[in-house]
Parts: sequence; structure tokens; C-alpha cells
Amino acid sequence: MRRLKHVAAAAGLGLLCACVAPVGPVEVTRFHVPGAAQLGQGTIAVEAAPGEDGQSLELRTYAAAVSRELARIGYAEMVAGSASSQQVALVSVDRRVWRQGRDAGPVSVGVGGNAGSYGSGVGVGIGVNLSGPPPEQIETRLSVTIRERGTGQTLWEGRASFTVKATAPLASSSLGAARMAEALFRDFPGRSGETILVK
Repeated sequence: MRRLKHVAAAAGLGLLCACVAPVGPVEVTRFHVPGAAQLGQGTIAVEAAPGEDGQSLELRTYAAAVSRELARIGYAEMVAGSASSQQVALVSVDRRVWRQGRDAGPVSVGVGGNAGSYGSGVGVGIGVNLSGPPPEQIETRLSVTIRERGTGQTLWEGRASFTVKATAPLASSSLGAARMAEALFRDFPGRSGETILVK
């Protein structure tokens, strides 16, 4: 009985791990000014990029994830909108839902025939696709631009994109934001102009 409980507990833990496992890599592209010594140090404020709703729960979730990564790489974070910060990180998020199309319909019909010296024959084959429509996918794009506060010069830009099934745990902002921000700032500042897949 005790052995059965241990097996059940292990199975439950395995299912839990499978639920939160990453689904697919994050595509990351970064650009930065060569030799920008001020990157990764000094004070920085995380703000919504122009055109973004800084009060939306989704953007605030991603901004918080970006803030954690900036602190990890050496920045001292200041309150958003603080004019005294040396740099500013502008955050934008774009999410879209799509469903992969099919080239063919759910039913296909094939007809084959042959003729020879000993007679002829005709065969008809019908294939029915019962798999149903493809699952919805959610594509998320996170963009961050780091600028000098005083001059407005762009020091660093990064974009990360990530696609998962709409039913996957990482489709939620709370889990996906941390995953994407971590990938975006891995090995900061990264190689300028290079696109990488972070697994």
C-alpha cells in the first residue's frame, strides 16, 4: 500500500512537470551600439513603449519580468517615469491568436484504373480526416528598447517571439513573460544582428 502511494505521487509529479515544461524555443534578435560601456550598469526605469497601455495587466506582467532581468544583469531599477534615471527601457507586447490552415479538406477521394490483356479494373478509395481542426496557436512578441534618458540615443534593442498552443500553460502571461524575458536577456547584450533560438 505504501509502495502504491509512492508510485502515485511520482506519477502526479511527472504530470505536473510535463504541464509546465517549455513548448518550443524562443526566437531572439538583438541589436546594440558597439562598445556601449554603459549597458548593464547605472540606473534604469522600465516604461511602456509609445502606443502601449501602461496600465494593462498584460503589459505590467511583461514589464515586471523585464525589470527582474535588468536587475539580474546589473542595472539599478528606478520607478517608471522617473526623470532622474540614466537609462529607460521601453517595453511593448503583441499577442495574436491564429490557427494553421489546411491545404486539403477533411475528405479526399482517389480513383485508380488499369487495363491489360486479361481484363480491366477500377478502384475507388475514400479517405476521411477525422482529426478535427488544428489547435489554436498564440504567438507573443516582446520588444524592449534601452535608451539614454538625456540624449534619447538607442543603446540596445531586443525582440523575442514565442508560439505555443492556446491550451499550453505558457500561453498565460504570468508564465510566458518570465520565459521570454529570460531568453531575451540571456548572455546580454548578445551579438548584434544575430537571431538565435533559446530552448
